[in-house]
Amino acid sequence: MKTMSMTLLVALVVCVASRNGNAAQDPYDLVIEHVTVIDGVSGERADRSVLIRDEVIVDVVESSKTAIPAVETIDGTGKFLIPGLWDMHVHIVYEEELVEQMPSLFLDYGVTSVRDTGALLEKITPEIARWRSMGPDAPDVFFSGPLLDGSLVVYDGDGRTEIGVSNPAAAAASVQFDRLMDAGVDFIKIYELVSPEVFDALAEAAAGRGLPIAAHVPLSMTAEAAGPRVNSMEHLRNIETACADNAEDLHQIRTRTLNQPGDRSGYELRAHLHATQRPDALDTADPGSEKCRQVIRSLTGTIQVPTLRLNTITRHSPAQRPDWSEHLGRLPDKVAGQWQATADYFAGQTSELGNRMSDWSMALAGEMLRQGVPIGAGTDTPIGQAIPGYSLHTELERLVEAGLTPIQALTSATIRPAEFFHLDDTMGQVRPGMEADLVLLAANPLDDIRYTRRIEAVISDGNRVR
Repeated sequence: MKTMSMTLLVALVVCVASRNGNAAQDPYDLVIEHVTVIDGVSGERADRSVLIRDEVIVDVVESSKTAIPAVETIDGTGKFLIPGLWDMHVHIVYEEELVEQMPSLFLDYGVTSVRDTGALLEKITPEIARWRSMGPDAPDVFFSGPLLDGSLVVYDGDGRTEIGVSNPAAAAASVQFDRLMDAGVDFIKIYELVSPEVFDALAEAAAGRGLPIAAHVPLSMTAEAAGPRVNSMEHLRNIETACADNAEDLHQIRTRTLNQPGDRSGYELRAHLHATQRPDALDTADPGSEKCRQVIRSLTGTIQVPTLRLNTITRHSPAQRPDWSEHLGRLPDKVAGQWQATADYFAGQTSELGNRMSDWSMALAGEMLRQGVPIGAGTDTPIGQAIPGYSLHTELERLVEAGLTPIQALTSATIRPAEFFHLDDTMGQVRPGMEADLVLLAANPLDDIRYTRRIEAVISDGNRVR
């Protein structure tokens, strides 16, 4: 009995020593001690030590007075630790002047993972390789390749960046899908001018290969028909027409126009349909109506990425933020000058339709939250004068204004994107087994979501990079 008791005692001591990092020859790579840990699953936990080794969180333990051996130790006293943030909707190569600077900008603002939602393969694949070769000095990056559009392409390179490709029929879509699979995409992005037949072909191919789908609601379809078949929907786009009292009439008009576009380009066709249908739809599209709630309930299995920062830009110009010019100054002079001029111009204009869409988007996001629809955080960076990384914090503010609590807003930028890729068992929380992507804050974001901007340190792949 004595031998057995001693054996148990030794085993207990070894276990405790290992758990607390006291094995003399086995220090942790990084320990963040005496910190308040916050994530969307476990909530708020005070005075914890987070133990990191080999790019992974090994343990989260109650802090003690005994130092835990580590190569590097960060004193988190009075500070708050959250998972690394995601931006679920970016276009890395959209603005050529920003491409080189993108990785460092995102990390500066605590964005440790991004989802690129549209770029030609020949432009994006070299950047994906570059980012992945940079290790902790670049965010984790996931990409879709080009926007998969219809016979006509909205972003065709004529007067705007070319990021879309044509899929005139189901057979062409199948060929395009195989090309994307060969390129190693992480998901696909279905755009607005696809036909129902092309949508079906892409959705079936992706389901067969276990590949997630991001999409706009195609103008040829309705939100109830397309939404449940994809994993995320972007911008709340084309949901207003599904919520309108005359939704069926609007759909019939769209179908006729799409079948007979005349000499309109893809960009002109989409712009025409938005300009003519959106005002009519917004007259009766009440997010609280039973009709709209029925539409919303069809989307409870689909992550919505509202990009409220973009949708509400007529109400909340970035030029009105007191710190925007300061952060804009970090961009190349050419880009900064153009963006400042554009923002100043539109800040001085009144757009009745833009304001109506802004208010609708906020109301719709709030009603979606009440109906249990999962919300993801994305910005459309760099479109709409979106500073990489900086704009994600603005998105979190808009989400809270729409009705999310601060912890729900954090969830939208940590857990929801991980769920999209079925990576929520390794990303998005501060617990053992998770990737060590973390952001240390000087103030509690649960008190005020704006405190996510008060960054003290950024941990990427277990390394302090900021």
